[in-house]
Formats: sequence, structure tokens, C-alpha cells
Amino acid sequence: MHSTGAPVLDPSVSLQEIDTRAVPLIVDLDGTLIHTDMLHESALRISRDRPLDALRIPVWLMQGKAVLKRNLASRSGFDASLLPYNEALLAWLKEQRALGRQVVLCTASDHAIAQAIAAHLGVFDDVMASDGSTNLAGGHKAQALVRRYGERRFDYVGNSSADLAVWRHARHAIVVNGARGLAHKAAAQCRVEREFAPAPRGFAAWRRVLRVHQWLKNLLLFMPLLAAHQVGDVDGWLTLLLAFVSFSLCASTVYIANDLLDLESDRAHPRKRLRPFASGAVPAWQGVLLAPLLLGTSLALGALVGGTFLPWLLCYFVLTCLYSWVLKRVILLDCITLAMLYTLRIIAGAAALWMPLSFWLLAFSVFLFLSLAFVKRYAELQVQASTGKTKVHGRGYYTSDEPLVLNLGVTAGYASAVVLALYLNSDNVLVLYRQPEAVWGAVPVLLFWVSWIWMQAHRGHMHDDPLVFAVKDRASRLAGLAFGAVVLAGALGWPW
Repeated sequence: MHSTGAPVLDPSVSLQEIDTRAVPLIVDLDGTLIHTDMLHESALRISRDRPLDALRIPVWLMQGKAVLKRNLASRSGFDASLLPYNEALLAWLKEQRALGRQVVLCTASDHAIAQAIAAHLGVFDDVMASDGSTNLAGGHKAQALVRRYGERRFDYVGNSSADLAVWRHARHAIVVNGARGLAHKAAAQCRVEREFAPAPRGFAAWRRVLRVHQWLKNLLLFMPLLAAHQVGDVDGWLTLLLAFVSFSLCASTVYIANDLLDLESDRAHPRKRLRPFASGAVPAWQGVLLAPLLLGTSLALGALVGGTFLPWLLCYFVLTCLYSWVLKRVILLDCITLAMLYTLRIIAGAAALWMPLSFWLLAFSVFLFLSLAFVKRYAELQVQASTGKTKVHGRGYYTSDEPLVLNLGVTAGYASAVVLALYLNSDNVLVLYRQPEAVWGAVPVLLFWVSWIWMQAHRGHMHDDPLVFAVKDRASRLAGLAFGAVVLAGALGWPW
């Protein structure tokens, strides 16, 4: 990348007579060249990595946006290669530059950020950006461009109503990812040469933001009711249904926070890079606003549930936040935390009904969910190893840890089967089941399922969370039916 300076255009020549190749093409960054905003991303990174500095953001903002951007940029690094670029626009810019046209990156983001992006892409001849004293946005950007290139002597690529101030002085407008009606407003300022329409968002993107499919895990809240054989308790079902909604909204809050704080790690992952925030399909600022709204609703519903459900809900929220901020980066402790988060759902379900929890159920849950947590991490290690990486981004594991993680996970899964077998030999079974010997069929079913899950993971078929995978997987569904059948047979007795 190099600066070629402004092209010399004869002011006596009309706009129609100017060769387009002689007109510089000025390109905005945030929301235009990239499907995200670097100010928002810098604030999120500093909140995760340097939370004490994050408390200084209001002070920096009082000194001006340029000062804020300079401080955030100097305190939070980023990988330009991982940003969600507008590939259609980028391809067109390369075509324009190949024709001999000067292409300039002009952004309100800090100069250090803009320079790093321009250096990575190699398509820009020059960079104009905020410098710590001037916030190069709106009117300031328009004035800077007119001073450098002259009135109506440049084409401008932008994406928002803030760019109307620039298009008022531009020759042509190129509208990218514009809201409805933006192109019409731009046409009132200058001729719109081209429009790059935004990708449709729709409900599917928001469903992925909330990770509605992950709400299946919260069905574990109903486990204590089922384990206690109180299926006919209508009030219990209604209470747990309210608890389910509360827990699901809380979980979605944490998923959003996790995705916002884990953008770079997700973008380095072959599949997670398609998540709404990582890909830029949904702006990060919308997630920042949505998360507290969901949490407030969750806590309000949790208070209505009664029992000691709300304290356990808060415990889940705090532990999940600790996982997102710190524990997910600590080897082994991350999987133990995941197992505890699964188990907390069962504890919360019992708490909502004022129901005592069995030692056997808790022990069984911890070992089984620890195995599933290792499945999740093992699948990630496989993906990273397939791309040639030796270290998992944002995690404490090396891809060479893959065999050990497999052994730990299989061992934990088989330990859950041992706990189940010991439970079936306890006095509790004689009280709850008419035909205790029938329930012994649950042990080989569990052994099969644990082995099957790990076999699928070993073959590289584990593309989802293990519990979500189990719902979609035919063999897992059949194993679940078999498990339920033997438990039901034990509870009701043989039909003959």
C-alpha cells in the first residue's frame, strides 16, 4: 500500500467529461467494507481483556470520540485477517483498482485500525482515518475529502445516513448495506452509481442469536420430577414450564454475551464463523442492548417460579459468566465447569419444586455431563487439527491433546454407567419401582449410547452440542426410547 496523492483534475472540465478512472474511489470501513463496527468490537475486547480500563470509557468519551477511539485502539489488538469483509464489495474494489483507479480507505475508525486493515487487504492506495484529535465522520469527513480532492471530484462508498453529508459533495454514490430508503436519499445528493443490497436478516438470524435449539438442554429442569415418578403433578409441570422459559432466556443472555466476547475465536472456527455476530449478520450493538433485556425478563419470571429457584438461576448466570470470561480458557477446568452447568439445571428444577435431590442423580449427572463436555472439546480439537493448527484459539488446549481428551471423556461416560448400576442396587430402587430388575436394562442402553456418541465424535460427525446432536441423531433417539421403555417397565411392572 502506498499514498499516490490526490489526482490532478482540471476544474474547468465538466463532471460528465471526467474519465471515471481519474476519479478517486473513497471507501468507508464500518458497516461498508466490513460487516461490523470496529469501535464496538474494540470496546468489547477491552471489556473482556482489560475490564478495569473499560471503566475509563466514559472518561475518554467525554474528551471526544477521537480520543475514545485512540485509547481503545491502543489497548486492544485484533487480527485483520479474521474480520467479516463484504466480499462482493471487496471484489468490485479490486476490479476498480485493476482499471487504474485510486482506491482510498476513509473511515471514522482510528488510524491504527484502518492502517492494519489496509495493509492486510492490499487494495488501498491511501488511508484517511481518525487521528486521536479529529473524529473523521460525517461533516468532518466531507470537509477533509473536499479539501483533498475538490468539490464533486470523488466517488464515495458508504452505508448509512451519516454518509449523506459526504455524498452531498461527491460525484457519485455507491450505497452498501443501506437501510430501506437510503439509496433514495443518497440520490437526492448525487447520482447513485451502484448499490450493494444488504443480505436479508429475517427471523432465522435472531433464532440463531438466541440459540433456540440450545434450549433443549433446559429440559433437564424436568428431570427431578420424572426421577421422583411424579408425572401426574400438574402444578409441578406448570411451575417447571415457567422455570424453563426463565432459564432459557437466561441461557440466551449468556450465549449472546459469550458470542460478543468470543468474536475472534468464532471467526477462526470453520463453522462458528457463520454465527450472527461473528459474521456480522447482526450488529454487535444490538446484542449489547438485547442481553440485559433478556436477563431482566428471565429474573422477573424466575422470581415468580418460587421455591429456591431464583438463587440457583443466579448461580447459573454467574458461573456461566465466569466461564465466558475466564474459565473457558483454563484447560480441564473448562470441561468441569460445563458439566456443573448442565447439572445446575437439574438442581434448579428440584429447587423450583422444593424437592430434595438424590445423591445418585447428582453423581450420575456430573459424570455423564463431564463426558459430554469432553465430547464438545474433542470435536473442536478435531476441527482445529484438520486446519493444520497446533493451538486452539481462545482455549487452553493443543491439538495434540486430542487422544487424552478422548480417553478422559470415555472414562467419565463409563463412570456414569457405574453410578447408575450402583444406584440400581440400592434400596431406593425397591421403593420407586415395582419391577426393579427390569430397570437394569438401562445400564447396557447407557453404555451403548456413551460409546456411540464417542464413536461419532471420533469419526468427525459431532458438529453440534452433544445434547443437540442426540436429538437429531436417529440412533440416539432410539437409545432414548429404549432407556425410557425399561424405566417405564420397571415402574409399572411387567404387563403379564
